[in-house]
Amino acid sequence: MLALYNSLSRKEEPLPDQPMLRLFVCGPTVYDYLHLGNARTYLFFDFFAKLLRARGYEVHYLQNITDVDDKIIAKAAAERRPAAEVAAFFTEAYFDDMRTLGVDAVTTYAPATSFITQIVAQVERLIDKGFAYEIPGDGWYFDIAKDPEYGKLSGRTAAQAEDGVSRIDEARDKRNKGDFCLWKFRTEGNDAEPSWPSSLGAGRPGWHIEDTAISEYYFGPQYEIHGGGLDLKFPHHEAELAQQESASGMKPFVRIWMHAGALTVDGKKMAKSAGNFVTIRDFLEKEGPHAPALLRWMTFSHHYRAPFDLSERATAQAKKELETLYARCMGLHRVMPEALPQEWVARLDEALDDDLNTPKALSIFMEATKGDIITPGAKQALFSLLDTMFGLDITETASLTDAMPAKITGKFEEYKASRSNKQFVQSDALRAELEGLGYEIRDTEDGSVIVKKFF
Repeated sequence: MLALYNSLSRKEEPLPDQPMLRLFVCGPTVYDYLHLGNARTYLFFDFFAKLLRARGYEVHYLQNITDVDDKIIAKAAAERRPAAEVAAFFTEAYFDDMRTLGVDAVTTYAPATSFITQIVAQVERLIDKGFAYEIPGDGWYFDIAKDPEYGKLSGRTAAQAEDGVSRIDEARDKRNKGDFCLWKFRTEGNDAEPSWPSSLGAGRPGWHIEDTAISEYYFGPQYEIHGGGLDLKFPHHEAELAQQESASGMKPFVRIWMHAGALTVDGKKMAKSAGNFVTIRDFLEKEGPHAPALLRWMTFSHHYRAPFDLSERATAQAKKELETLYARCMGLHRVMPEALPQEWVARLDEALDDDLNTPKALSIFMEATKGDIITPGAKQALFSLLDTMFGLDITETASLTDAMPAKITGKFEEYKASRSNKQFVQSDALRAELEGLGYEIRDTEDGSVIVKKFF
């Protein structure tokens, strides 16, 4: 049975035993192109939802889209265009990136601006129950001192939340520095600032409230799984938990909280100011047509909760591993598939049941497809499973080598003959020539093979 690490209980817990599972994952704030840290989170939860469905669960995967926010407003002001136009442009860019990466498991996308009524209603409940207060001329804020359990997800007390300032939450008159904005009043005289008339006063949602208003609309006040990046654990997820349980009076808000680890670049936090900010589009352009498979392989080669450091060395290693699989898969699409080897399938299931240990699962695939441990037909079946499970397109990519020109195959035969005759000067020259033509000779446990270079 699948067990997942719950960030709230800080231990592994079995997946809820029910046929229908509700999964909410925090979506993007659409003010710019997404970076690789975002990609890691969305690739992982896409895999997770698909795995659950493959195991027979019905999954409603819900993702919000933050399409009103200070960052969007600032971008719009800098570019002198409406905030809604900026949000619409980068929402479509987000969908384009996800399509390119093969991320398509989300059931429902929910933009914040489509749920203003639900957001206002939830804030009203918090006001009625005494959890929210008004700062005139600023907005409505959640009073973290009114929730004795505030901090239970992140392990911070209300006092330790004094550094918890995040997006539109700066206000001199807050009762506690960690208090967060529920509804931000419209700035007088700023006609470009998005706002909605409401019983709370004309304004717009705070960052945290949209998630719980949206999830409550679709799932009710309690559901099974909430996911997102580790950077959202505090204050964002902490705020969600506090405001939803305060509004509904029901606990737990979420059964299992899952957090994907941080992605760094060359050991440093990714930031535009550091010059190491890598968008999904940057990576795809640099690495070429097989970059989506490469990014997926690199993502799943790390446990989802572990740090992931992007570097030239790590990227080169991932390319080598993928091309090893391409070489092992050559010609298998012409082989009649056999039944999946149950010994290996059981080992894969055992790895994934242990908090989705994808690195161990990939190592099992690497081990199983090595040499002649299993028959070509069984190997073909395993490669098909690998493609289905992780979206790597190994079988299709390896089949491209079938179109190898006669000129290339002829030079490869010359290379093998030279090697056999110990004519190493000639064989080395032929190897170099083939590499210059976009092909690589790989010396495998099955002998020398030639493959098209994909990276």
